[in-house]
Amino acid sequence: MSTAIVKPGVCGIESKIVVRKKDRRTMDITIETKCPYIKKMEKDLDGINGSNECFNKFSASKVYELADQHCKHLACPVPSGIIKALEVEAGLALPRNVEILITKE
Repeated sequence: MSTAIVKPGVCGIESKIVVRKKDRRTMDITIETKCPYIKKMEKDLDGINGSNECFNKFSASKVYELADQHCKHLACPVPSGIIKALEVEAGLALPRNVEILITKE
């Protein structure tokens, strides 16, 4: 099981993404969030092929296809968090934190 906690910023709606490997390729994704747009993505992500998803282009990604359908904010970091958790669960990446630090001068 791999988990990603995404704290997106201004909207303040945290999402907890849990990825569980079903077999060698397929994974189930659970998303705990109060964001109705991200929650709509969850049901269509079960049984996703984690290895394929991690090596797809943005335009071929199931995660980003669903984000395009359901997310209302292009800069939402949750889809990226889903991909990162898939990578870890598939053994394609180490569990390391990711940061985006934004300043205005």
